Amino acid sequence: MAGLRQNQSVEHKHKLSNTLRNWLPILHSSLSDLGEAMAPFIEANPVVEVESAYEENFEKRIPRKVISGQVSNSRTEQIEALTIAYRSLHQVLDEQLQAPLFPTPISQAIALYVVENLDEGGYYEGDTEAFCKKNDLNIEDFEKIRKRFAHVEPVGIGAKDLAESFIYQLDSAQISDAGYSLACEVIANMQVIHSYAKREHFSEVMKVISTFKNPPAIDYQEESAQVIPDLMIFFNEDESIEVKLNDAYYPSIKIDMNYAVDHEFISAKIKEARSLVDALDMRKATLYKVGLMIVEYQYEFFTGGAIMPLTLKTLADEFGHNPSTISRAIANKYISCDRGTLAMKEFFTTAIDDDVSNAAIKEFLKTLVSEESREKPLSDMKILDLIQERFKVKMVRRTITKYRKQLNIAGSSERKKLYQLR
Repeated sequence: MAGLRQNQSVEHKHKLSNTLRNWLPILHSSLSDLGEAMAPFIEANPVVEVESAYEENFEKRIPRKVISGQVSNSRTEQIEALTIAYRSLHQVLDEQLQAPLFPTPISQAIALYVVENLDEGGYYEGDTEAFCKKNDLNIEDFEKIRKRFAHVEPVGIGAKDLAESFIYQLDSAQISDAGYSLACEVIANMQVIHSYAKREHFSEVMKVISTFKNPPAIDYQEESAQVIPDLMIFFNEDESIEVKLNDAYYPSIKIDMNYAVDHEFISAKIKEARSLVDALDMRKATLYKVGLMIVEYQYEFFTGGAIMPLTLKTLADEFGHNPSTISRAIANKYISCDRGTLAMKEFFTTAIDDDVSNAAIKEFLKTLVSEESREKPLSDMKILDLIQERFKVKMVRRTITKYRKQLNIAGSSERKKLYQLR
């Protein structure tokens, strides 16, 4: 009897480990990439049939010129054209995270960390110090690997700021040696760009710089307007708030339980298929719980207020997972509500104090700049005073400067020149 219980326990643990193994890549993928994440688990399984939620709308997603035959008369080539057109930024980058740029395991680990910590514009915003401490690395060695992104397409990706992104793009540009030297000076001093106007080669430099991507991931930002939300949060007629999974876009998994061959191999494949179904259910349950917790902690936002401080650790403690797992789980996931479609990560902000999040500060900063005088734009010091007065917090000017740069807002003198140009 004891032996039977032990066998059942081993079998249960085996099933759970299979489910967890399947669950992590399925959880980490976006809803639109879910079918691709599941592909390795179903390609060698004859008892599984997967129906994609996208198939019925496939024709609608093919560009008109592809359907009309301007690209090709071959259906196969039409599908290939569509696949190429819809490659995401992360898919493009993933193909390049290997030799010769990243030939070793540690260089690939650093490159992957950089990619996983790109903001929506394509700039690197990861915690380098924490990564290096965890992996027993020097920051200098990390930076040597990160700067290899100067040779990654699209050029400019992985830079820490606009100036570094422009330097990456400058290294790939067609420009004379004299123009290159001047361009480096101009890029390093963008705030006083007008002071270089009378220099020789200035027109050449500006012609080259005007072709640079700003932000570097701008060609892929259209995707964010067409993202598919994992969750929908809305108010019912009785004013109760509801969290709903976007089930319509989940693939449907069918298991053929009446397979004609009675064989150990088939039995094993049926078990694998069931663990895949369990993994998909775990994804739904996990993201649904994330949605419920976001509503609980950010209720004021859904009723018209600001996003409140909320850390990944808070969520991780609730789930019993590592914060890095939660971070990857919410990556490329979106929530649709009456205030728009937002990335899940936007709901997780650090606190300036117990009641004010840095997201609220940034939102107020954007409002101040949008409403400022065109003749006399606000300086960072003035913005600091207004923020401290509005939120009753103590901050320093360099924090305001950092937030302004993260929002891709130029300094006051540069904004004044831009206003005059307009």
